[in-house]
Amino acid sequence: MYSSTFIFSKKQYDSEFYRLDQAIAEAAKEIPGYLGEEAWENTSTGLVSNVYYWQTLEALQELIKHPKHQEAKAKQANWLDGYQVIISEVIKSYGDSKLTMLPAFNAQ
Repeated sequence: MYSSTFIFSKKQYDSEFYRLDQAIAEAAKEIPGYLGEEAWENTSTGLVSNVYYWQTLEALQELIKHPKHQEAKAKQANWLDGYQVIISEVIKSYGDSKLTMLPAFNAQ
């Protein structure tokens, strides 16, 4: 399993931001290998983190190459005051199994 974490500082959003954000979310969900996502906001720093989970690196790369993602990336300076993307391979995941809405990770 892979995760892509998009951490950013917000500026002012407009209707184009919301349109692209929704289009990217819908595109991600249609890609075979998409496992789910989470969003977090750190109220003390104002940073936002969107984490997408993927079965394969190829599935993640499909979203990266998607035209709507490319469009948003080209216009990110309109809405963001800085960002960082972290791509990770998940080597282990464990817990008490009560958070059933999170993607399951099965080690190979």
